[in-house]
Amino acid sequence: MRETKEEPRVKRAFLFFSKQVNDFYIIIFRRHTHHHPRIEARVPLPPARTMSRLAFSASSSTSLASRRKNVSLKSSSRKMTAMKRTASFKVCVAEAKPRALISVSDKTNLDKLASGLVALGYEVISTGGSAKFIQDKNIPVTSVDGVTSFPEMLDGRVKTLHPGIHGGILAKRDNETHMKQISEHNIDLIDVVVVNLYPFRETVLGGKAFEECVENIDIGGPAMIRAAAKNHPHVSVVVDPNDYDELLENLKKDSSDLDFKKLLAWKAFQHCASYDASVAEYLWQEHSIGHGKPAPEKTVSMTLLNELRYGENPHQPAAVYSDSTLAESSGTGVASSVVHHGKEMSYNNYLDAEAAYSCACDYPSSDRTCVIVKHTNPCGIASESATGGDLLEAYRLAVRADPISAFGGIVAFNCAVDEEMAREIREFRSPTDGETRMFYEIVIAPSYTEKGLEVLKGKSKALRILETKPRMADAPMGLRQVGGGWLSQDSDSLVPEDIEFTSVSATKPTEEQLEALRFAWRAVKHVKSNAITVAKKGKLLGMGSGQPNRVNSVRIALEKAGDDVEGSVLASDAFFPFAWGDSVEKACQAGVKAIAHPGGSMRDQDAIDCCDKYGVALVTTGVRHFRH
Repeated sequence: MRETKEEPRVKRAFLFFSKQVNDFYIIIFRRHTHHHPRIEARVPLPPARTMSRLAFSASSSTSLASRRKNVSLKSSSRKMTAMKRTASFKVCVAEAKPRALISVSDKTNLDKLASGLVALGYEVISTGGSAKFIQDKNIPVTSVDGVTSFPEMLDGRVKTLHPGIHGGILAKRDNETHMKQISEHNIDLIDVVVVNLYPFRETVLGGKAFEECVENIDIGGPAMIRAAAKNHPHVSVVVDPNDYDELLENLKKDSSDLDFKKLLAWKAFQHCASYDASVAEYLWQEHSIGHGKPAPEKTVSMTLLNELRYGENPHQPAAVYSDSTLAESSGTGVASSVVHHGKEMSYNNYLDAEAAYSCACDYPSSDRTCVIVKHTNPCGIASESATGGDLLEAYRLAVRADPISAFGGIVAFNCAVDEEMAREIREFRSPTDGETRMFYEIVIAPSYTEKGLEVLKGKSKALRILETKPRMADAPMGLRQVGGGWLSQDSDSLVPEDIEFTSVSATKPTEEQLEALRFAWRAVKHVKSNAITVAKKGKLLGMGSGQPNRVNSVRIALEKAGDDVEGSVLASDAFFPFAWGDSVEKACQAGVKAIAHPGGSMRDQDAIDCCDKYGVALVTTGVRHFRH
């Protein structure tokens, strides 16, 4: 039954004996929820000779109330003062308010929360800035130092680290010893803890000085969050303003929804873990503690974006997460894309979109480029440098490189898509029959004009249109899972401008051939090993990928290039172990005029001699591009 002002909810009284002072106490409880009692009073009793005069019932408020004429206790702000031992001893029970502790950096909807708590009968206690905010909204609030009787100190570093706070949070309401100790030390229980932390991440990303970043490492906040989460059967802990409404609804029902409290506790511990991970990452990476070495321990914080329909196959559940590490703070990459249109993204869609866009962004923005990917391998690439500045023709060339593979693929640009380009994508017919409109799963670009977006949406209801910030050239360390662990490596961010193309053959490459080799070398980096690309200025003619031996990759690339192979260039992701009757000679015989490979084989001289025989230019890069 819900209590009234006339009938306080007093449920139980327990008799305890204190060995320390050879004295008796009666501890009186009320139930402030359906499950968890709150201490109402700790009453010191007269000597044993007068105990017989006190007849208490431990089962009902009625029987207790009937004896209030014999025993009463005077209350002042819910803290009971010891009574003198007299035969005329009285007990009076007062109703205590539940309490909520609020200490937040993010004050979103804080006024709504605080007023809602007060309306439900809660006493709100709070710290500095939060208390002032609540007070300025004309909402009753008690400062923490009024509870602890201890002022904030050390520039605010110490304010809630006090038994008066943590005892009130951590006490188990159903533990007799805990409740007795709480009573002995005049500690009031805290039922709700609402805390979010100093903006460490925002401070670091704002480029603040080290000293300021350190001052934004929260201490008291995580301690309160962890304490409340540990004691979640008795305390509700909230770290996310999005949970305020549900919290108030739960409290309004006067229920102890343990599942809800467990969820809040999980969220609280995860919040602290992510926060600590950011601090650790900052100290290790930003200040060279590890001198460029891998950290001996690493925690990667991720935030769920969406559950996916399935993974690579329908029987595999899947989800997509955003990377919350400081290294990924730029908000670039496919996971942070704005999806303007189309069907829900699948697991494979994300993989293909990442492959296409990372390849497109590898080409300089000054040379607008179109990339078409199928099953994470580029099957068509063309830049406007191949067309005299015509991006539409570059798109057509990218499709024509392998129109069969391009159908159902992903189209990526390193530049804005305008109305003209959108219309070309919408209406272009397959080169295989000249009639069938090209079908794509995804179009991805750094931006779209308003009209371009409108036109592109008209191509298909299913077409996914993604807008994504370009990846930074110095993309952070990549992680890949293996059984029982993870592999870590820096990104393959080298571009042709970072390396030297060294001529090792008698025939030297022309400037046009060198330009084409640089184009092919960018492309081969994004093809699965063993990787071969055949190209001419600004356009991919054919590629061979993922073959167990290199000669088959060369054969496939040459076949896809067809008649255009005459006068082309070829790039290999690794050295040629054999030349005669193998990869190098087959390329020379097909009409390739310049070849680039890393070099470093024991048989490099064979490759040189073979190229010299056919008058083909051979250059080494000293850089391998394996992509497994």
